[in-house]
Amino acid sequence: MAKIARLTYYPVKGCAGTDVPSAEVTPAGLAHDRAFQVVAPDGDFRSQRRYPVLASVRPRVLGARLALSAPGRDELVLDIRRDGPRHPGSTFSWQGEGIHQGAEAAEWFSDLLGLPSMLIGVAPDHERVTGGETPGTAAFADGHALLVASESSLEGLNDRILERGGEPVPMDRFRPNVVISGWLEPHREDEVRAMRAGTAEFGYAKQCVRCTVPMVDQGTGEKAGPEPIRTLATYRRHAEGGVTFGMKAAVLRPGQVAVGDEVIVHSWAGPSPSTAAAEPPFTATASRPAESV
Repeated sequence: MAKIARLTYYPVKGCAGTDVPSAEVTPAGLAHDRAFQVVAPDGDFRSQRRYPVLASVRPRVLGARLALSAPGRDELVLDIRRDGPRHPGSTFSWQGEGIHQGAEAAEWFSDLLGLPSMLIGVAPDHERVTGGETPGTAAFADGHALLVASESSLEGLNDRILERGGEPVPMDRFRPNVVISGWLEPHREDEVRAMRAGTAEFGYAKQCVRCTVPMVDQGTGEKAGPEPIRTLATYRRHAEGGVTFGMKAAVLRPGQVAVGDEVIVHSWAGPSPSTAAAEPPFTATASRPAESV
């Protein structure tokens, strides 16, 4: 029986996640997920790809307040601004505006990253349509409402890494929202087309093409490559470039989910022909843009 083994939301895009025993599922994914993002003055988003130290930031949503902490830095607790002055924001697939969260947050992140930065939140009139096989919406996630991965996929990957003499990696390297246990075969999530857990329903959007973020140690905020990308490149190369792990999903019906909920798949697809073994070594200059979550 497939069940939800872990639920995680990431309050600030690119920063650490919060594991929860249960969560509200909104049209844009788990409540509070990627509700904030750190951006440059021109609105370009800050990512772990260039600033891995973001992984060391531990955001906490405390009702109407947001707490930010990081090793060696004073904690900052902000009143969340739900409306007010706008500032440009962006992801790979979206450009728009968010609510500027104030000078204190800007100074905190600017000091952390060593360059001018602002923190913005999702605006009340935020509108976004996500693509893929099942369209939906999202807050500041790169492309879709949810990232789903299975424990069997990680186990299969780590077996291969160990065979190559490397060290296994934890699931947090892939920053999923929903982790599923109980599937015996790796990458069964790729074949799901519609599923239900708790009172929420989800639809498959696409496989998740990975960037270099899985090579960042999510505990220290430091690069720790070349795994798992090196090993994924031997058997999970995407036909259009890059490697894949996990699947992106849209929300078909909002509701509530909890760790331990049974995952019921309403429809399956066959194995995707877009994923095949690859002999050439993986390079970061893939022909299609990879997503950072």
